[in-house]
Amino acid sequence: MPILYTANATSTGGRDGRGKTDDGKVDVALSLPKEMGGDNKGTNPEQLFAVGYSACYLGAIKFVAGNEKATITPDASVSAHVGVGPREDGGGFGLEIALDVSLPGLSKAQAEDIAAKAHIVCPYSHATKGNIKVTTKIV
Repeated sequence: MPILYTANATSTGGRDGRGKTDDGKVDVALSLPKEMGGDNKGTNPEQLFAVGYSACYLGAIKFVAGNEKATITPDASVSAHVGVGPREDGGGFGLEIALDVSLPGLSKAQAEDIAAKAHIVCPYSHATKGNIKVTTKIV
């Protein structure tokens, strides 16, 4: 696979530390959410993953829609809900993701079709396929 772009980031301190990209565009304090016993003073990996996945998936939707000559309005959105908790096998923690997709101006059937095809295009969807439960709902 030819690489078109590589993002570079370094974290220190784990979930109670700092994360920063090499270009300085992202520089965030990290902390555990209150629900996991933390002080909630910074962001957390799940929030960062949710932002990345929602942006990437909406980009994939726009790509698919463009190929199908469908119009995606500027107010289209994807909300990603990333949950973290103990895995059933007791071996650690896992994620579950719910994607809420709003595609104003499209019929529900057309939106569902484009959203399904976008999972094939989106690298986040490809990476999570078979590893993480991902549900998609047209809202």
